[in-house]
Amino acid sequence: MKILREIFSPLIAVAAAFIVGGIIVLLIKDNPFQTYYELVGNSFGSLKDLGYTLFYMTPLIFTGLAVAVAFRCGLLNIGAEGQLYVAAFATAWVGIKFGGTVVNVFGKQEDWSWMSLPAFLLIPLCMLTAIAVGGFWGAIPGFLKAKFGSHEVINTIMLNFIAIALVSYFTQYYYKVPGDPLLQTAPIGEAAHIPRISQFIPGMPEFVPLSVAFLIAILMCVLVYIFLWKTKWGYELRAVGENPSAAEYGGISPKKQIIIAMTISGGLAGMVAIGEVLGSRYLYYHDFSGDVGFWGIAVALLGRNHPLGVFFAALFFAVLQRGGIFVDIETKYVSKDLVEVLQAIVILFVASLQRYSKK
Repeated sequence: MKILREIFSPLIAVAAAFIVGGIIVLLIKDNPFQTYYELVGNSFGSLKDLGYTLFYMTPLIFTGLAVAVAFRCGLLNIGAEGQLYVAAFATAWVGIKFGGTVVNVFGKQEDWSWMSLPAFLLIPLCMLTAIAVGGFWGAIPGFLKAKFGSHEVINTIMLNFIAIALVSYFTQYYYKVPGDPLLQTAPIGEAAHIPRISQFIPGMPEFVPLSVAFLIAILMCVLVYIFLWKTKWGYELRAVGENPSAAEYGGISPKKQIIIAMTISGGLAGMVAIGEVLGSRYLYYHDFSGDVGFWGIAVALLGRNHPLGVFFAALFFAVLQRGGIFVDIETKYVSKDLVEVLQAIVILFVASLQRYSKK
């Protein structure tokens, strides 16, 4: 019975949100059927639409998994946004320095082509950098929580501001192309580019930014599931989340698990950089995330902190993100703000059903 509630509670929340959203559309004298057709139809109507939907879905999977792992240890990681920012900048830095790119440092051009690495070395190095730097930034609030008992919510929020300010400074004064009006780094070397899915699927336009990062995101769903439910380390992490005192009585160190959980969570959030830097923009662009780190909380909540649930929740929010553009264009009175309304209503319904599902 509990399993059925775990499955159907999010579905009920989504259905209820769409019903309430439809009523809102009627109240402003527009057609809810056309609105939802534009919302969903333009997310799956063609290979291009599907590609963009999966592209929007990819970072949501990473941040959803990041928040879910922390949740399973009884922690709330509000810092995925900062973790993905520092990881994205560090990934771009590696792609620049070891990709043979000419960069601007203190107003002078420096050619680092002598340090360039081949693709089979540079791409894994960039990916490992994204995971390691994100994990390090996540480990900081984990350590503070375990060592001093300081609340991870406050620490992660503060670290978000520090992360964004730091990478903004280094981008502006060290790695920005002279004369570029945008706050972004120089491009990474071509050897750091990962393939796009359009190279393997005939008919998908080359400009669709969906890359193999999506496949990596699916792989991470599988690996996180195996880690949490099929390994001793995952069991210990979940035990601390369920009851720290009982876990400690059983020989499990809550402090150790807190640090491990936040490190893994940060590493998962940092993997957003793989698709963003290596597969899409090919540089670090400031303000690139669109608050995807914070939306990871909603994804994990709707997905019931389970990797499979996170996958489908990320798809749902990606559909809203993609379809909202066309709702704004094609409908008479409804704007893309309806997407945010639906997202908020879903979260409210999920939170309301949370207590029932635990009974």
